[in-house]
Amino acid sequence: MALVSGDLAPQFSLPAIDGSTFNMADMKGKRVILTFFRFSTCPLCNMRIRRIIQRWNEFSKDAVMVAVFDAKVGELQKRMKKHDAPFVVVADETYEQFNKNGVKKSFFKFMWGALRSPLTLLQATLRGYVPLTLSISKLSTIPVDILIDEEGKVVEAHYCKDTADHLPLERMIAFSNGA
Repeated sequence: MALVSGDLAPQFSLPAIDGSTFNMADMKGKRVILTFFRFSTCPLCNMRIRRIIQRWNEFSKDAVMVAVFDAKVGELQKRMKKHDAPFVVVADETYEQFNKNGVKKSFFKFMWGALRSPLTLLQATLRGYVPLTLSISKLSTIPVDILIDEEGKVVEAHYCKDTADHLPLERMIAFSNGA
């Protein structure tokens, strides 16, 4: 089921690319930005990660960002090395959390996102972010951005309209800083 404002934050433990296990229950008292991305070689996801990293100094040091990918942890470690992300990146190896939190799949929305973001796809390709999958299932996952307050409640759940849609970075930065 899709999360809505006021819901309790999803509770899960997933393997992180740094070798630890991330546990959402440990996030009480912190603002959390939780994003369900697609797969580890998704060009649009990699460009989004890159853009977040470029503006990371604007995020509150007290906020936590968690990027969840539909991937095996070893594969995700390999793909995320080039980013050296200053936030938590975890692998949902069974797709269980994607399913539990209302992440949808739509081939039409995948195609629409690709068609409406040719510049981002070109930039991604030039940076070497090439989708190394032909799985329609993986390609058709539509991302979700969730903002969670210090009390563990959902402030905002943005179920993206297509594969290129996300909460604006300005909104995520403002949320991390208490707005």
